[in-house]
Amino acid sequence: MPKQTIKLVILDPGHFHASLLQKNMMPQVDPLVHVYAPAGPDVEDYLARVEAFNTRAQNPTQWQTRLYTGADYLERCTAERAGNVVAISGNNLHKARYIRETLAAGFNVLADKPMAINAADFDSLATAFSQARQKGVLLYDIMTERHEITTILQREFSAIESVFGALEHGTPQNPAVVKESVHHFCKVVAGTPLKRPAWFFDTTQYGEGIVDITTHLVDLVQWACFPEQVLDYRRDVRVQGARRWPTPLTPAQFEQVTRLNTYPDYLRKDLTGDTLQVYANGEIDYALKGVHAKVRVLWNFEAPPGTGDTHYSLLRGSRAELVIRQGAEQNYQPVLYIEPKARDAAYEAGLQQALTALQAKYPGIDLKPDAKGWEVLIPAAYHVGHEAHFGQVAEQFMGYLAAGALPEWEVPGMLAKYATNTQALKLAQGT
Repeated sequence: MPKQTIKLVILDPGHFHASLLQKNMMPQVDPLVHVYAPAGPDVEDYLARVEAFNTRAQNPTQWQTRLYTGADYLERCTAERAGNVVAISGNNLHKARYIRETLAAGFNVLADKPMAINAADFDSLATAFSQARQKGVLLYDIMTERHEITTILQREFSAIESVFGALEHGTPQNPAVVKESVHHFCKVVAGTPLKRPAWFFDTTQYGEGIVDITTHLVDLVQWACFPEQVLDYRRDVRVQGARRWPTPLTPAQFEQVTRLNTYPDYLRKDLTGDTLQVYANGEIDYALKGVHAKVRVLWNFEAPPGTGDTHYSLLRGSRAELVIRQGAEQNYQPVLYIEPKARDAAYEAGLQQALTALQAKYPGIDLKPDAKGWEVLIPAAYHVGHEAHFGQVAEQFMGYLAAGALPEWEVPGMLAKYATNTQALKLAQGT
């Protein structure tokens, strides 16, 4: 792709993910970025993060910003069409409308997850994909976790029959696929304590946990178990159970992460006494093409010292289980394990052959025997961190733009995962 063919527009950047797309310069992207947003702390925080990237001591960026903050920011954005790609990462209550309006204006759209937080949003999203196809533009969401190395290697080993065998179907009580993600309201991003907007804690604006982080988890189930397969959410997805529960947030905790000493009026509906009840936790039991899966998201206020967000992932095959753990034993870093059902000479020979083949693609990976099988040793250079994955997604999206189309399985896959999440929300809420 020729240099600087992407002219980026940022629309209402209320979530810190918007700035992470600009953590590093990209040769295809014009350094002048047009930003359209309502005036207020959300856009100010975004600008401060970009300025921090521009002024850091090591590898500073050179972004230039042209800002518009009038009340008609959306209309101005679509009328001026100052770029060819719009990035949307903010208050999810507005996302369906932002997507619809920017597609109508002829933008390619790169949207943060989730693109749908309820059934009405899902219907809007389904229409948006048709709209994008008619306009000849692309609509894509930011799936950073596909770029995490232990997840990549779990998928790679699961495709090798001599190691993994065939993916089991499991049962609702003993699913073949389990993914769990633990997150924290109070955290550090790009070296700075994260300030969250108050609306982040209003599930009518941001969405419940069962439709937010689970977007990544459901995506990984699809991506790992049925790679590059076209899914039909009407036929292939069966949501069998779902539940939700809140994380309590005290006034002091709320102030620590928002810098606000009072709750906005829109949060008062969620108070029990003076404690905010945030429905950030949820789990979904479902079957995808007959394979039983469970995904679960948990939000705590703050991680213990020296720890952070964690991920657990299990794939059960007829020959082995592939497990990612990230607990105390792993020093809170993700580690992939291969745990065979029969650990004999024939299995080990097949595993070594598989390792040799993968080493050509991922130089430096190795295996270390342990009590249940093997730990996959991964050089530190592959562990680039969550923040770097945003740039990797952007690079992939640019490749799709150069090709003029998404792979045929991507849009059906996005519809399948948002159908899963929004159906689960309705079931959990009893609506």
